[in-house]
Amino acid sequence: MPDIPPQLPNNLPEDSPRQPNGETPDVNAKTRNLTCKDCGANLVYAPGTTVLKCNYCGAENEIAEETETVIQEEDFYTALKEVSTKADMQTLQTVQCDGCGARTTLKPNVVSDECAFCGTPLVTSSPETVEVFQPKSLLPFNIDQKNASNLFKEWVSSLWFAPNDLKKRAELTEKLKGMYIPYWTFDSQTDSRYHGMRGDYYYTTESYTDSDGNHQTRQVRHTRWSPVSGRIDHFFDDTLVLASHSLARNYVDKLEPWDLEKLTGYDERYLSGFQTETYQVDLKNGFDIAKDKMQTQIRNLVSRDIGGDEQRIENVQTDYNDITFKHILLPLWISAYRYQDKVYRFLVNARTGEVQGERPYSVIKIALAVIAVLAIIALVFFFTSKKRRAVGFDEIENLAYTDSYFHLFQNTFQSISIKLETMSQFIMQIDILNLF
Repeated sequence: MPDIPPQLPNNLPEDSPRQPNGETPDVNAKTRNLTCKDCGANLVYAPGTTVLKCNYCGAENEIAEETETVIQEEDFYTALKEVSTKADMQTLQTVQCDGCGARTTLKPNVVSDECAFCGTPLVTSSPETVEVFQPKSLLPFNIDQKNASNLFKEWVSSLWFAPNDLKKRAELTEKLKGMYIPYWTFDSQTDSRYHGMRGDYYYTTESYTDSDGNHQTRQVRHTRWSPVSGRIDHFFDDTLVLASHSLARNYVDKLEPWDLEKLTGYDERYLSGFQTETYQVDLKNGFDIAKDKMQTQIRNLVSRDIGGDEQRIENVQTDYNDITFKHILLPLWISAYRYQDKVYRFLVNARTGEVQGERPYSVIKIALAVIAVLAIIALVFFFTSKKRRAVGFDEIENLAYTDSYFHLFQNTFQSISIKLETMSQFIMQIDILNLF
């Protein structure tokens, strides 16, 4: 009679790793040492330090590295071939957001929360067990919530025509959530063969007759094209790929650069007190994205290699060799803000303090600003017309030959500029707009 495999938890793939006795790993085993040595309460990582702090008794517990960690690169093809064994996988309990699909872990003992990416309430009573590649390194939080909140407020205050309730949102510091975001980094030695055309400028002299009937000569530029081919070898180190669909890639890319040279070995103690998103872009698709980023740089290298004054690249064929990768976690402070049924996200790089985000506009403020500008222009025309009638046509004609007429309009436009600035500041601060 064939052996019957032990029953696996719900949502756990059949090829999940099992312990020698056939049981699945204890998903909480790695967090048992995250308790205060003085009072037993849960500890949280203090950003910018190497300690875990107790929010109840204030005790600090040093994060002592057991051994010196070496950040290792994993072989890409080996990982794809041996994915069925899940040797480097970890079992996590996560909650998936019904709004945006983000899958995140939660802080210990949390019974209710909202999604950091879109603000949707999370159903924490029904966590799912998933299998993912275990991160091997991370960058710990360097900026705490207070400093991140101040950076966020400064950014919001700098926005023109922002709704007033957006500024109120900036005061709600508890809405700013610390989140570790999954990334892949890829290394690869590339060998690229290309074909294209090189354009070199040359000049000829031609004669022409100008508008006055005079014979003139001029230099005319031409381009001489010649076929070229060549080969480019280049090594890519730590090409960074966001492994999440929860954040707009164009905003996240603007948070770079990251100080990847300061990566530390994966240690769950650095995660204590923060949420962690699991990756949505798998290893294979992650490298496809990395190749697109590499190709952009390769084409720049090809253009440089072709030389000349202009270049045309007809085709490039690239071989990728010695591919290695790292799965890492990078820290962000995130605030998700809903405005008129649309979600806007604000991001703070928790290492450098760089702020990026989406922003709504107040239609009321923009409309009032337009009305104010039109009113000022109408007043300017009214007073200049009145002055023109007062001095008479002959005197205006004489003013055209003096600096006084020039200064009249110069002062008028300066007045418009000053009034516009004053009016915009007034519109930004007007109390009645708190209703919108």
